[in-house]
Amino acid sequence: MAFDGVTIANVVSELKKELTGGRLYKIAQPEADELLLTVRQPGGQLRLLLSAEASLPLIYLTASNKPSPMTAPNFCMLLRKHLQNGRITDISQPGLERIVRIDVEHLDEMGDLRHKSLIVEIMGKHSNIIFCDDNGIIIDSIKHVTAAVSSLREVLPGRPYFVARTQDKLDALHTDPHTFRQALSSRPQPLFKALYGSFTGISPILAQELCYEAGLDGERPAAALEDADYEALYNVFSRMVSSILGERFTPNVAYARGNPVEFCAIPLTMYDSGEYHTTVYPSMSALLESYYAEKNTLTRIRQKSSDLRRIVQTALERNVKKYDLQMRQIKDTEKRETFRIYGELLNTYGYSAQPGAKSLETLNYYTGETVAIPLDPTLSATENAQKYFDKYGKMKRTHEALSALTREVKAEIEHLESVSAALDIALYEEDLAQIKEELIESGYIRRKGGSKKPKITSRPYHYISSDGFHIYVGKNNYQNDELTFKFATGNDWWFHAKQMPGSHVIVKLENAAELPDRTFEEAARLAAYYSKGRGQEKVEIDYVQKKHVKKPGGAKPGFVVYYTNYSMTIDSDISGIQPVL
Repeated sequence: MAFDGVTIANVVSELKKELTGGRLYKIAQPEADELLLTVRQPGGQLRLLLSAEASLPLIYLTASNKPSPMTAPNFCMLLRKHLQNGRITDISQPGLERIVRIDVEHLDEMGDLRHKSLIVEIMGKHSNIIFCDDNGIIIDSIKHVTAAVSSLREVLPGRPYFVARTQDKLDALHTDPHTFRQALSSRPQPLFKALYGSFTGISPILAQELCYEAGLDGERPAAALEDADYEALYNVFSRMVSSILGERFTPNVAYARGNPVEFCAIPLTMYDSGEYHTTVYPSMSALLESYYAEKNTLTRIRQKSSDLRRIVQTALERNVKKYDLQMRQIKDTEKRETFRIYGELLNTYGYSAQPGAKSLETLNYYTGETVAIPLDPTLSATENAQKYFDKYGKMKRTHEALSALTREVKAEIEHLESVSAALDIALYEEDLAQIKEELIESGYIRRKGGSKKPKITSRPYHYISSDGFHIYVGKNNYQNDELTFKFATGNDWWFHAKQMPGSHVIVKLENAAELPDRTFEEAARLAAYYSKGRGQEKVEIDYVQKKHVKKPGGAKPGFVVYYTNYSMTIDSDISGIQPVL
């Protein structure tokens, strides 16, 4: 799934049609490396998301808004100063580079017309958003790049802006048949690698598609092609270039078993058979938002939850080590009953032991077998018996103490694993706030002096089953307890992944006498999806009416017991279940 130059060309084509002539009404910076521009057009307002996030750089039109920090960052304030209410005059892309240039005209403090450019570079970890004046001089950028970071180009205020040429690639939009053939034949590589290695803007998946359309094996050596092969491939390549220049795009996603595999701005015909199918989107922005919105949210929330994850992981590792040590110590106490029996047998048959003997063979009246009891030759039989009773007593006390401790540590491990599972399904900052509060109350985080308990705004996930029943899913242990013991009534159905951390899932029975089988299956899928079993083909789910679920006194948040239940094994695919937004 490559954000290649052809995809950028598709995005630029859309932005030119939708935003040219519009005015920059609002400029926000919701994240350190992300801008959200609101553009006012005669037909209404449009939002443009620009992200230079290293692992997921993006640019697309979106209908969604994002909360911004109370105090705008310096880069955002600078853009507001220069570009607020400015008019977008052009949006362009140099060649098929992964670069979008947004030209804006505005009036300065003296009322004179000025021109500025906002340049978005979609280049993985080198992605950036750069603000330049009309002479191509950098005013500022969302990321500063010094000479110590890059020897090719500094991105700093006052430096000239230019596109760094890091690869010797040809411009795909201006290539003749002779240059095309020469570029491919000179590379000792498979054909598809030679394609994307020779021309800008071509990704591996697009190169494979071009080979497929030309009827050629992409793994075939490029230098081994015949004249007819080069001609067929160039014809396909030329048609693609004509489509780009004519701004004729077909944004589509290829799916396999309901999961997205690849996307592209031209039709992916190689995925039109067998287990695959493709879906065409009305615009590349719609495709990117649909495909990347959740992934982008997860990437952001993982960054913001890194401190909590580290705290949970550290505590979990410490408790697991403690538990393993305690279990080894308990194993060492397994001989305690043997020592007790030795003591009793010596009290009964010790009279037959010879002075100075190192052992005594006698009948074990518990099993009817002969047993050899080791003796300390310096002690009498009675003293040896007392020595064994002392060992037994010490081991018994150790076993009892360790048994209580291991139960406590095991409960702590299960609690921390459930918190870790809650962090995995968190999507918003308010979800993290509730998890953090649980860690504070559990003693893993110290509450800052004078800070008050935050107002909790996070709510459980809400779904509607195919049969119209309301299904609720807890996002963390506090919500699990609230759903199960405050929200659900006695006859509502309760679901949970068997013997693994996961969410409590409640199906409201409402006025129905019973649930349809399909609703049982959908609720079970939700329980599987919101658990550590997510992604597995088979997850065992326990389900029971809520009235049979109990919470032991003093138990950790989210911990419950039940002694009668039904079970089913099901997958964790929830694609057909309708969420309530």
